[in-house]
Amino acid sequence: MRSSAPREGKAITMAPDVRSSDDGWAARERGQASAYDHIGEHYDEAFPHKDIQVKSTRALIDRLPRGARVLDVGCGTGVPTAQSLTEAGLSVTGVDISPVMLDIARRNVPEAEFAQVDLVDLSPEQWGTYDAVVAYFALLHLPRAHVPHALSILRSMLEPDGWFMLSMVEADVDDLPIPFLGHHVRVTGYFRDDLRGLLTEAGFTINEEETASYAPSSAQADPEIQLFFTCRRTH
Repeated sequence: MRSSAPREGKAITMAPDVRSSDDGWAARERGQASAYDHIGEHYDEAFPHKDIQVKSTRALIDRLPRGARVLDVGCGTGVPTAQSLTEAGLSVTGVDISPVMLDIARRNVPEAEFAQVDLVDLSPEQWGTYDAVVAYFALLHLPRAHVPHALSILRSMLEPDGWFMLSMVEADVDDLPIPFLGHHVRVTGYFRDDLRGLLTEAGFTINEEETASYAPSSAQADPEIQLFFTCRRTH
């Protein structure tokens, strides 16, 4: 398994390696998890229509053989992604930091496996590698300084030429605390050109991208521009 490295000619500032055992990081992640614990099933009520996410997941299913292994990072309630993947005959492992969200996911998608794991604790040595990794709106909960390292981790979890599906919200914000469904979460966003650059430098080839305007069903969540990327791990 090759490690991720910047392409020659352009340097990336990498954040220090963090683990959930680090006190400062652990406290931050507990705050994020607690917000989603309280949001729980209200999340799917506020975001009932995920047409572009469903389309992205379907595109991944069409690229994978039956039985392929998929890692769903920030799986939330398991709907619609883990559910769609398992119904297509794929082997799905979902990880999230919110135990309440994971309990809901286990009820929604009993055929998949779920574990409470922070993204920064993932490693191929412990979890193996996957034919595809999906991270729909998972990296937006990290500070920008840690996103390149997170992409490096996710790349390491992929088989050579494995598929990586990423979505983010387009916004020029870095670890900004915002009100969200009655609670506060910290979010990060990028302009699409900057996100393209991050993905390329992290060792991914971008095959497709799509942009969509999304208006949640709840007045407690703001409309947003969503970015979806279909990528492949480069050698």
